Amino acid sequence: MAFPAAWDISSLRSIANYSILLTSVLAVAIYLISKALSDRRLSDGKGNKIPDGPVGLPIVGSFPFLTRYPELTLDYWAQKFGSLYSVWLGNQLVMVISDPQIVKDLTVTNGAVFSSRKEMFLKSQNIFVGRGVTATPYNDRWRKHRRLASTWLNKPAVDGYTPILDYEATVLIQDLYRHGNAGKLPINPQPHAGRCSLNNMLTITFGTRTDSIDDPLVARALHLSREFMNCTGPVSNLTDYVPFLQKLPNWMITRSQKLHEGLVETYGGLILDIDRRMKKGDQVPDCLVKTLLLAREEEELDHLDMAILCSAFMIGGVETTASIMQWFSALIPSHPEIQAKAHAELDRVVGRGRMPTVEDEKNLPYIHAIIKEVERCHNPFWLGTPHYSTQDTVYRGQLIPKDTVVILNTYTMHHDPERHPEPHKFNPDRYMKDATLSSESANLANPYERDHWMFGVGRRICPGMWVAEREIWLAIARMLWAFTLDQIPGEPIDLKEYDGLSGRSPVPFRIKVTPRHENVAKVLHV
Repeated sequence: MAFPAAWDISSLRSIANYSILLTSVLAVAIYLISKALSDRRLSDGKGNKIPDGPVGLPIVGSFPFLTRYPELTLDYWAQKFGSLYSVWLGNQLVMVISDPQIVKDLTVTNGAVFSSRKEMFLKSQNIFVGRGVTATPYNDRWRKHRRLASTWLNKPAVDGYTPILDYEATVLIQDLYRHGNAGKLPINPQPHAGRCSLNNMLTITFGTRTDSIDDPLVARALHLSREFMNCTGPVSNLTDYVPFLQKLPNWMITRSQKLHEGLVETYGGLILDIDRRMKKGDQVPDCLVKTLLLAREEEELDHLDMAILCSAFMIGGVETTASIMQWFSALIPSHPEIQAKAHAELDRVVGRGRMPTVEDEKNLPYIHAIIKEVERCHNPFWLGTPHYSTQDTVYRGQLIPKDTVVILNTYTMHHDPERHPEPHKFNPDRYMKDATLSSESANLANPYERDHWMFGVGRRICPGMWVAEREIWLAIARMLWAFTLDQIPGEPIDLKEYDGLSGRSPVPFRIKVTPRHENVAKVLHV
């Protein structure tokens, strides 16, 4: 077939070359525009520049390059750009820290500057409407809510309601025994772990509990927690970082508003019930809500203050502890040698006539180590809740401008081969010489000796870590005392998969929980 004169081979080649040249020019232009956008606030004029980092795209920055598992992308960038690097997400400058010493220098030593929170559009403005203790900027409202929360979360308070945690751990073991028909039936332990954590927080917060996993409040509360995690992860939605999206109707805004309504309806409704009972003169158990209601005039708390404070309590308290119990249940069946070693320690120290208690922890170093290793391998919040700088800071010759979001990249810190040899291997032995509680480890002078970073750091460290530690200890120690956890033939547990964009728990799985000895039924009274 002959080409017209205007379309001879030479002309086609010229067009092709022109197209390649035009594409190259556009690519260079896009790169230069992106680089210019990324280099905004590059220097303070004194030679101090922001740390290097990936080059993003106009408007959206590097957000499109984050995968479904953003911690893996941040880990890749940490290997390329170092332990302190910058990245633009939309119009927001973000610093990512992947080294414990830098974390301590900025968020502890310089905590007055790096203890605030950015008021994220979805989490802070729509869901928590400026009131969530975990999301509030470092200000007087946060200090008041933190003080009120601490009255029920500090160590003396936890010592006082340890019998509640003890009781719910026993109920968990009884439920696993019954629902698994003494090891004869496969069971998904996840909803049972969720209900255990939920009951602990319901009792502490509202003085109530659920009677079974079929209680409608269980499904409702666990759904609210999961929905919160999937809406509010530090890098889970673009709406937080692109202002014009916040002015357009979109699914994430509708979703966040619906979640706010669900939290206020559920937990605010429980507050109203308690308020009515107290006004009638009914006997109400001591709990956080009772404390808030008695102090509401003095503390100038309105109903929304209390509803959101309790919502933050419930979400934070349920998600972390339940996830660790679930990860333990998913990990341990594929490590029979670890189970056998744990069983031997329990038989030697506790025996078979009773279940372990919190007093036994100091004498059960291997169980203690298993829990720390689960928390290292599968921190439910790899990126935590970001910090926020309130003034320009120069650190090691690098500029961290005011209003910078600071993310603690705990995934990279937990998988540092120098601190944790063979970091992807589940190996409790690495913690056998670490007798500290995680709440104690967080205060070690040498940050490289800290066990893990699951509870955050500095002035914004998780206020519920005391209760979380005790709750997790009782549940896992008793699961190991009572059962052998086994995989089901033909149903491998996928340990690489995650459920959730922020709070991470395993995808659904089933195992067998077989009583280890005949005393289990006697001790459990089942």
